[in-house]
Amino acid sequence: MSDRIRCNCRRCTIRSLMGPAIIITVGVLFLLDQMRGGFLSFGNTFPVILIVIGAVSLASSLAPMDGHVGNSYPPVAPPGVSGPPQNPPQNPMPGQGQ
Repeated sequence: MSDRIRCNCRRCTIRSLMGPAIIITVGVLFLLDQMRGGFLSFGNTFPVILIVIGAVSLASSLAPMDGHVGNSYPPVAPPGVSGPPQNPPQNPMPGQGQ
C-alpha cells in the first residue's frame, strides 16, 4: 500500500469519478449502437462524452474543499543526512569583494 494520505474532500471525491463516468458513458453508447442498429452510432453520439466530462468538471469545481489535503508537505531529507541543511557563510572568501 502507499503511504500517501488520500484526500476525502468533496471536490477530490467528485474528480475521482471522472474515469468511471467516461467508461460507463462509452459502454452505454456502444450498447445503444448495438440495440438500435446504427441509428445511435458512436460516431453520432461522441459529444455525449464531452458533455459528461464537462458535467463532472463543473461539479468538481463547484464542490467545497473542506478538509482538503494538499501536497504542501515539507521536503524529506535523503537517507544519511541528519538535521536541516546548513546555510553557507555569507562571504566564503573574507577580504575579497568588499
